[in-house]
Amino acid sequence: MKRSSFLLWAVLAAMPAMTGTTVAQAAEALKVGFVYVSPIGDAGWTFQHDSGRRQMAAAMGEKVETKFIETVPEGAEAERVIRQFAADGYGLVFTTSFGYMNPTIKVAKRFPATKFEHATGYKRAKNVGTYNVRFYEGRYLAGIVAGGMSKSNVAGYVAAFPIPEVLMGINAFTLGMQSVNPEARTKVIWTNSWYDPGREREAAHVLVTQGADVLTHHTDSTAVVQAADEKGVYAVGYHSDMSKYGPKAHLTAVTHHWGDFYTRMTREVIDGNWQSRDVWGGIKAGMVSLAPINPVVPRDVVVMVQGKEDAIRNASFHPFQGPVKDQGGTLRIVSGTTISDGDLQKMDWYVQGVQGKLPK
Repeated sequence: MKRSSFLLWAVLAAMPAMTGTTVAQAAEALKVGFVYVSPIGDAGWTFQHDSGRRQMAAAMGEKVETKFIETVPEGAEAERVIRQFAADGYGLVFTTSFGYMNPTIKVAKRFPATKFEHATGYKRAKNVGTYNVRFYEGRYLAGIVAGGMSKSNVAGYVAAFPIPEVLMGINAFTLGMQSVNPEARTKVIWTNSWYDPGREREAAHVLVTQGADVLTHHTDSTAVVQAADEKGVYAVGYHSDMSKYGPKAHLTAVTHHWGDFYTRMTREVIDGNWQSRDVWGGIKAGMVSLAPINPVVPRDVVVMVQGKEDAIRNASFHPFQGPVKDQGGTLRIVSGTTISDGDLQKMDWYVQGVQGKLPK
């Protein structure tokens, strides 16, 4: 056989294998990365996101390959981790903390082919979407429970940072309490950290000494619920059902559910129809719900919670429905009107009944 004939035969013989390789490469699993601000643990903010990741991975099967990095500080370290995901060929990256917003936008400019989804932020780009849940809907319902159980008329609230997302929760919780107990008020202690169990526990103890007999939190650990159980007061958990950490204290919890969203976004990227947008889902979307309510809560309070939950779901009630005054007595939401999403996302004030000065 001539050399030229042999080479032609070799090329033709190799073609099916080459075609097969191309098909295999085209069908490679989408690599999906997750960046977490705190340890996963077994309850809390990051645990809920990782539960969503696992739900998505189970739904998508061999179509995806997922990886997460936990306990990533906001700032320069977050940028490094996000950039590494993009450089390693991850086609979709979820960045799950408010302080990851600017690093996500910065990395996205350098990796235009990678799709990014940022939780709780407001900056978007052609390849960056944003998503969040309407925490305040669950907070209002939890406030009804707290208002129905408090004897001192004081709730204690351990909060991370004074951003609109957190302020919505404080205000909605207070309004929910006042709907069943007009004398109710809320005292807030800021930790300036999303995850610091020691500081969260210390803040909880201080609030109890200040008369709070129901505690709640917008932080990532279970420390506040545990402290409430130790101190003999009630607690409302956050992010996850935390009843096992305070079986006597835990009244309910505002829980968040990300799995359906993660599955939908991943499928869109695989199908080639993903587009940048803002997603803000609440009770109706199945992204917010209450954990089971403790049997110690009176039946009439439970019925009231169920009624308001149904009303929120069918849009006949909004937690920020006027009239609503701020801490200084100024009318912020006029009777017969409802606050807009735009104003909610810029919230920088306390409602009447929240005590203490709002940090700047």
